[in-house]
Amino acid sequence: MFLDGDGEVIVTQNCAKLSWKSVESVLNGQDPSSCFSVSKSETTLYFSDIYSAEFVDWGLVREAAFLGQSFEMYRFTVRGVQKSKTQPSVLVPSSYTFGHKDSQTCQMWVNRINDLLKMDAERPKNLLVLVNPKSGKGLGCKVWETVALTFSQAKVKTKVTVTERAGQALDIMSSITSRELRSYDGVVAVGGDGFFNEILNGLLLSRHKCSYPPSPTELNHPVENNGSGLVLETNVDIRDPSDSGEDDSPLLKQSTNLRTGEDSCQTAAEDLKFSFPNEKFRFGLIPAGSTDAIVICTTGARDAMTSALQIVLGKSVCLDIAQVVRWKKTSISKDEPSVRYAASFAGYGFYGDVITESEKYRWMGPKRYDYAGTKVFLSHRSYEAEVAYVEVESEKKNTGLEKASGGWTKGLWSLLKKSERVACRANCNICKTKAGHTSAKCPSLQPYSKDSRWLKSKGNFLSVGAAVISCRNEKAPDGLVADAHLSDGFLHLILIKDCPHACYLCHLLQLAKKDGNPLDFEFVEHHKTPAFTFTSFGKESVWNVDGELFQAHQLSAQVFRGLINLFASGPEA
Repeated sequence: MFLDGDGEVIVTQNCAKLSWKSVESVLNGQDPSSCFSVSKSETTLYFSDIYSAEFVDWGLVREAAFLGQSFEMYRFTVRGVQKSKTQPSVLVPSSYTFGHKDSQTCQMWVNRINDLLKMDAERPKNLLVLVNPKSGKGLGCKVWETVALTFSQAKVKTKVTVTERAGQALDIMSSITSRELRSYDGVVAVGGDGFFNEILNGLLLSRHKCSYPPSPTELNHPVENNGSGLVLETNVDIRDPSDSGEDDSPLLKQSTNLRTGEDSCQTAAEDLKFSFPNEKFRFGLIPAGSTDAIVICTTGARDAMTSALQIVLGKSVCLDIAQVVRWKKTSISKDEPSVRYAASFAGYGFYGDVITESEKYRWMGPKRYDYAGTKVFLSHRSYEAEVAYVEVESEKKNTGLEKASGGWTKGLWSLLKKSERVACRANCNICKTKAGHTSAKCPSLQPYSKDSRWLKSKGNFLSVGAAVISCRNEKAPDGLVADAHLSDGFLHLILIKDCPHACYLCHLLQLAKKDGNPLDFEFVEHHKTPAFTFTSFGKESVWNVDGELFQAHQLSAQVFRGLINLFASGPEA
């Protein structure tokens, strides 16, 4: 055949890859990868990296540029992906046009390649796409336009809806029937983390059947003091949500229809309902927001084309999801649980105040967060609260070792811990390892029960944060917790105790640094845990859940390991 731009080549194919060599290199016995080879293109394309093969009909095929000749013949184009030479996590599309004088030969190759691609059951064939035109800088529609052709070339059908108001994506996903959902291989959000959160909640609030974590009032009084915090025990099983109350927020009222996961598996008829966890249905996210932390953590790049290519290639990674249950909205409210799910972060104090303040300056676009953050930092507000969290065995050992270090400084101990950190990467061994045992009622829930030890921290806090993933973004290159994983079944609880302005500034500056140490301060507590509870006292802030405001006086949260599947492969090293 003739390869456009390279000249005459010999093409071979097996079940794994498509390869070609220039005729001249074969005749001369020359290594085609040599710098003296006629062909400077990639000589091998694996089918796992090919997303399209298309017959192009009759037209011109050029030889190598310096020969300047071209021929008319039948053509077909093979489209694939390759890694960027400068950024290993970024994928770029590549295309190769082959020519032959026989149209049937070209069509045969197209059919053969497409037949092999169809054998990959992981690749989506039909997707629901929701576009937020107002995300970030208001470029949601333009972002979709740049990648829509890729889906068309990959023969992926898309039903596209451009939202017209806040909350519309939630309404669409909460009202969609199970039959229609089963017709899709997944749902793709074109927008930011908040828009993704809308879609996530629209599906999970009505379709995730599981029990609630214990409320703060269900935990008994402290029974022991181990020196680092108060230990509590709970004699209650995690809460059954069947008798939960209703909330006036449209994002939360769906939680009233939940039942326990045990009940949902009792009949074959109920198995027909669309519920989570669901291995066949995946979420996709094409970045068009202000921070796009979820995309950066799951693909390694804030790049729309990279996300689109990972979707059409059928990449898949599991993602932990936190269930946040508000028990009381204010100190005088009735005890009526309302639920929200989070894929990246839930924060109180500084984090909530920044979102509240930024709402006043939406006209500024993404820059409003910098301005609001500066104002909130200068105000330096702290809030009294009590946080209880489940103790994790590995953290218990680390605490004991830290105490045993005696005269060691915290900085030296932090360096020792930092050397043991394992960042989450593509094909991460930690995320691929299944939990040794999980809750029988909810398979993705990390186990904790009446035998779990709960530690308590009470005081004045500048912020209380719970990171599901590392939350990497352009302003915090390593995220809030550099070694947080996509699917290990743990939250990272970060408590910033009241401290002088200068100390808090040092913490924020470390967050903004590559290889910084934002958690290595005396006023910072960091605990890895599957669940925690929160109660505020006195003046109150508001919670920031994946960028959305959530007012709560009493709150509980628990994480579900690998609850959803995402069209992504994890960041490259």
